Amino acid sequence: MNENTRLEFRFGFFGKLIPLLVAIAFIIYAAVNGSNVNGYVVAFFMAVILGIVVAKDEKAYGQAIISGLTKPMFPVIALAVILAAISGKLISGSGMVQTIAAYAVQAGFTGKLFAAATFLITCLLAFSTGTSVGTYMVVIPILFPVGVMTGVAPIYMIGAIVSGAAFGDNLAPISDTTIASATTQEAELGKVVRTRLKYSLPAAIAALVCFLLFTKTETGTAALEAAQVSPKPLSLVMLAVPVVIIALCLMRKHLITALAWGVIAGVIAGLLSGIYTFSSLLSFPGGFAVAGLLTESITGCMGTVAMLIAVFALLGIMERSGLFEDIGKALTGFAKGSASTEITIIGCVGILSMITGVISVAIVAMGDLVKELGEKAGLDPYRRANLMDCTGCVFCFLAPWTVHCVIPAMKAAEFGEAFAVAPAAIPFVNFYSLSMAVILIIAVVTGYGRKSK
Repeated sequence: MNENTRLEFRFGFFGKLIPLLVAIAFIIYAAVNGSNVNGYVVAFFMAVILGIVVAKDEKAYGQAIISGLTKPMFPVIALAVILAAISGKLISGSGMVQTIAAYAVQAGFTGKLFAAATFLITCLLAFSTGTSVGTYMVVIPILFPVGVMTGVAPIYMIGAIVSGAAFGDNLAPISDTTIASATTQEAELGKVVRTRLKYSLPAAIAALVCFLLFTKTETGTAALEAAQVSPKPLSLVMLAVPVVIIALCLMRKHLITALAWGVIAGVIAGLLSGIYTFSSLLSFPGGFAVAGLLTESITGCMGTVAMLIAVFALLGIMERSGLFEDIGKALTGFAKGSASTEITIIGCVGILSMITGVISVAIVAMGDLVKELGEKAGLDPYRRANLMDCTGCVFCFLAPWTVHCVIPAMKAAEFGEAFAVAPAAIPFVNFYSLSMAVILIIAVVTGYGRKSK
């Protein structure tokens, strides 16, 4: 059998939707009950398991699952989660976070001001590196707990970081979404970035104002405890971890390479400074047991890795079923003029980015269709590229089951119950993506940005 054979389901088009509907039902159930990441793990695995009931060819169904798991994006994100868990644990276990928090409280750099500064710092880092997931791995272990300890409500700290990551993913010239949107529409990359400023800068300014106005602060124990902590200047040697990772990302090294070197730098700095001993990093106390920071951080992130396995398996199933093409074709009949074509583009890319959880996949999948529809409606390549990318940074970042909500929630939970946030709550404080949604509405209704100069 040809491995690329279309996967057929019983009940026609509705049958194709059943795995997705199962996932959505379990996700809603998990969200209503305030579930952590594990609830989302179950949701996606149930979708993959129950989908076999309506698949006409079980062998083709299995091949579809494997096709999803062999996508290059899967091992990158899964390995990044594991390596980031180790580097984050090296940082949090050193006392560096408490030290920075104590200095921040002493300087009065707390509350809404800290949240706004976190958003700006994350914007700069994400724009420089072009990776939103990589930005979470570097920023959350440091700025998130520091912000909470200085009085910012945990959900708003995560909101500031996810918002900044969305800005970088949206605008960075080295972002996979920027490159995909430009190449699929045959647009010059530099001009795509320049014309996208019309959308991204107003959204970023609006988000910054929102963090300054609406960030909730907690004047309770966290800030007081931070103020009472005695700083440990020696722990600042662990800044070697983020410095190495950021430097390598800026040098265009692979994310996995950068994170691996960050772990190495952290281990060396921790051992040489005396913050860690070899036995605290890895030990074998007997009875077939393994202990230490390394094994704890790896096993602690397995829930997120399991969710990624199920997500990419489901992605393979939906892709082989032809669901993406069906959605695109269903929306094309709506495209009559400039505005309606733009709404169709937003609908195609938006729905697909929410379903897949990967913006670049949605852009590439819909690229040819968007180009064809856009050319018929007289939309230039830059308008089409900008609509696709900006749409992805709205819908994908606001879907609570994607990596942009699940990974930040997982990273936050690593610091304890007082720091935990629900994935379903993150979209409501992602002020950049919410602001971009407003910008898109204005752009379609008024024609703002339609003519690229």
